[in-house]
Amino acid sequence: MAKYKIGWMPGDGVGVDVMDATRIVLDKLGFEAEYVHGDIGWEFWKTEANPFPDRTIEMLNNVDAALFGAITSLPKEEAEAELAPELQGTGKVYRSPIVRLRQEFNLSTNLRPCKAYPGNPLNFKDGLDLVVFRQNTEGLYMGVEYHPLPQDVRDKLTETHPSQMGKLDGVDNDDIAISTRIFTRAGCQNIVRDAFEFAKKFGYKTVTVVEKPNVVRETSGLMVREARKIALDYPGIELWETNIDAMAMWLVKNPEIYGVLVASNMFGDIVSDLCAQLVGGLGFACSGNIGEKVAVFEPSHGSAPKYVGMNKVNPIAMILSAKMMLDHLGEMDMAKRLEDAVANVIAEGKTRTYDMGGSNTTTEMADAIAAKL
Repeated sequence: MAKYKIGWMPGDGVGVDVMDATRIVLDKLGFEAEYVHGDIGWEFWKTEANPFPDRTIEMLNNVDAALFGAITSLPKEEAEAELAPELQGTGKVYRSPIVRLRQEFNLSTNLRPCKAYPGNPLNFKDGLDLVVFRQNTEGLYMGVEYHPLPQDVRDKLTETHPSQMGKLDGVDNDDIAISTRIFTRAGCQNIVRDAFEFAKKFGYKTVTVVEKPNVVRETSGLMVREARKIALDYPGIELWETNIDAMAMWLVKNPEIYGVLVASNMFGDIVSDLCAQLVGGLGFACSGNIGEKVAVFEPSHGSAPKYVGMNKVNPIAMILSAKMMLDHLGEMDMAKRLEDAVANVIAEGKTRTYDMGGSNTTTEMADAIAAKL
């Protein structure tokens, strides 16, 4: 009987390729798992008007962890146009399945390590070791949006913010769209404490909160105020505060001075992609979505439709996401062996996918990493 039950959700496009590559490596590693397939992604939107079917939710309630490849996502109108004819005009609205997944299972902590492995020709600077903690279920991605603007919402906003809303006099409700940015105190506290705990466990000297409290005063302000309180519990770790725009500049100028970064949903999404590029791009960007009941591990890249079926993309981000899963499950020795194998292949430089300036395939990269095991 397998030691673990792992949800297996390839999703769309190159998600299938990188998941297949990861399976090669996990099998060679000797990871004992029963892989349970989960339907998710664009094909199920087109045929069922639901890219995250209930059967997949049920599956995720009965696994130890899950691996996820990638999804295709399009704007609302384009998504409806791709529905099966009998489903068009039925009021179905596309919603990102990964966003729904994070909220359905309260995967509130998104952890994105960005490490520069020696020998990677794409490294911005050698020696970088950045970790981004992103609040995963609140903020702008919470999905509380309006278009057109309902009159009762407009009336309430006019009552509470007369000077700001007065500038919209004469603008029709049909011409106004609103996306809300909702933070809770608990959400801020949890993500900041996770960042400090990680820094304490792995010896990082600083935690940098990345927000914009001078302009987005109430939401970013709440995050910063809670961070200051929590920092008092960790006297050996210094709290730094940086605005999101300045952070982009400083990460390009001197990224080596930073260690653990923590941010809200949108800002964390942005800054983690920047950190990923500093260590080689999205082909090396792994991530974990951590909740109390289950954790889902995925690369940060998308489904890359132009590369579908070409066996071309770099699978290292997905393979390193599997490494994160092993850490989460307590398989520390396996996780270290897997990361060492990835590092050895990168350092040798004999096997490189197109993004690294080489011509090796997705499968060949997986085989090279497996050979190091």
